Amino acid sequence: MADPKSTVTSFLTALERDDVEGALTFAAPDVVYQNVPLPPARGVAAVEKQLHLLSRYRIGFEARMHHIAADGPVVLTERTDVLRAGAWEARFWVCGTFEVRDDRIVLWRDYFDWATVLASGARGAGRAVVTRVSTLLARARLRD
Repeated sequence: MADPKSTVTSFLTALERDDVEGALTFAAPDVVYQNVPLPPARGVAAVEKQLHLLSRYRIGFEARMHHIAADGPVVLTERTDVLRAGAWEARFWVCGTFEVRDDRIVLWRDYFDWATVLASGARGAGRAVVTRVSTLLARARLRD
């Protein structure tokens, strides 16, 4: 029997590699995933559908773990999640609760501040625009 913390870290590591199928091997068939306050995804098929959205839109994911603690089957994480798409990047603080049963995640609930996510996304869009404009200007100068 694996340690619940290692189950959670292995799950997040698979997501960082964009290995949804590998990540789902750590999920129970009746897993519940919720980004509070959105409605929960219930069952591995519903969770898989949500996770594949990141892949479909080529959004990279990184979980920068700050703290992780376990009390029996419950694992709490404090982390910074990073979403990336090309030059765009959003970083935001997340507190996650995971419940593990028989080495499988049965509950994954993330809490974060939506205003922070939106602000970080807007900053990321601004940085992406500046990067793109700078690249275009540098290319124009090379042609002159």
